Amino acid sequence: MTDEYTSWVVTALITAVAFLLRVWNVGFPRNLVFDETYYPKDAWTMLHQGYEGTWPDAAKANPDIVKGITNTWTPDAEFVVHPPMGKWLIAVGEHLFGFNSFGWRFASVVFGSLLVLVTIRLARRLSRSTMVGAIAGILLTLDGLAFVMSRIGLLDIFQAFFLVAGVSAVAADRDWFRHRLADHLRSIGKPHLDGVFGPALGWRPWRLVAGIMFGLACATKWNSMFVLATMGIISVIWDWSARRLAGSGTKAWWSFLRDGVPAFVYMVVVALGVYIATWARWLSVYPHMVFGKSWAGPNPDPGLSKVIGKPLAALWNYHQQMYDFHTGDYMMTQTHVYASNPSGWLINQRPLGIDAVNDIKPGQQGCEAVGDTCLRVISATGTPVLWWFAAIALAAAVIWWIFARDWRFTLPIVAMMSTWIPWFRYDDRPLFFFYAICIIPFTATILAIWLGQILGPAKATSRRRIGAIVVGTIMALVAADFTFIYPILTDSLMTRKAWLARMWFRSWI
Repeated sequence: MTDEYTSWVVTALITAVAFLLRVWNVGFPRNLVFDETYYPKDAWTMLHQGYEGTWPDAAKANPDIVKGITNTWTPDAEFVVHPPMGKWLIAVGEHLFGFNSFGWRFASVVFGSLLVLVTIRLARRLSRSTMVGAIAGILLTLDGLAFVMSRIGLLDIFQAFFLVAGVSAVAADRDWFRHRLADHLRSIGKPHLDGVFGPALGWRPWRLVAGIMFGLACATKWNSMFVLATMGIISVIWDWSARRLAGSGTKAWWSFLRDGVPAFVYMVVVALGVYIATWARWLSVYPHMVFGKSWAGPNPDPGLSKVIGKPLAALWNYHQQMYDFHTGDYMMTQTHVYASNPSGWLINQRPLGIDAVNDIKPGQQGCEAVGDTCLRVISATGTPVLWWFAAIALAAAVIWWIFARDWRFTLPIVAMMSTWIPWFRYDDRPLFFFYAICIIPFTATILAIWLGQILGPAKATSRRRIGAIVVGTIMALVAADFTFIYPILTDSLMTRKAWLARMWFRSWI
């Protein structure tokens, strides 16, 4: 059995376990939780009319939906502030299983499991170790935040998958390019390029995949563009570095033009095309959309309409309105009890309450508390032990990356920073810890690489045995912690005392 075959067997097994964990009882609770009050309803109306329609007030519409009354939406277009890709994926689950809690969460389960798969493949490619890839996959499988986001109908789990898939494609493109350079040297019978630029290698399949994935990520949430930008820059720098190492000399600098321009097309232009394509249904129905009752609709510029057509001009104005919403005074003045500053995300400082049923009396819903009450909660919290070890690993990786120039840490560090640092620009508005779902696949990968270093070579030595004890202990602590917090991730019935035992810090309450 080849190592490649073994790696895919391991990947499939871990992914299957992640899927089973996530799909079990995913339809409970049956009600719309947190921002499910938006996206599943948007997806349902998109299925029926191609765009997001309005609903009665949530206090009436949401209980009706739980009862199976799913036709109270109106043709009046709703003003929404995120592009359509994630909602279309939610709509697929609703189309297959109906407009119910299982239907609007099914796509999240699938993509949450696939997120584990692409994280395994990314970690394996960076480390050249199936063991490290497996460790990364197990860590992500046992992360509370990734678990919860894989079981609710929000957009962020789709964004996380597309981003990690795009970053993985950039890593694959690096290997593809260097292998083609090596093949070229073998074909000309020389050990180096002898001062010439080398082959153009215009066809870059993995770079094309990266462009598609980043386009889909941006079509889920706009802040994905930061990762697209940094990955594009890194990809071209790696081309220059490869040519320089292959012996191009000063000619390697031409890589920033001759490789950089095609890279811009592969990644940015392709991503833009994919992004616009996700709006195809909206563009096709725009002439028939109903505006005016809840939203006046786009106001396309007449001059621009003559150049690109009225639907595209309307889409451009719509984007201007969405951008104004995200950056305008309205958002800057909002507050939220679960707002979380990004400075605390890496240490799981302020988890998010997704759903809660408090003060369940003894005898109700199976509550057997004595001198206490029961409750049910869903907390979007990372597995604390995992996040704390990952934060330490990240700090060590940054130092090692700077001083040892270890390329393996380049992608996960830069990708993670690209999903985290931009949020500080908007920390004067309510931000939430669940946005960090795009961080944990990369920090888990970094931790897995360090654990692989601790484990050491696959030889029966005392160092290997000590490394196995250390790594096994860390993995066991993560698994035990995930098991301990499982009730607060799944709306399980527990006493208030049992819930407080899982709230280790005041900021978690």
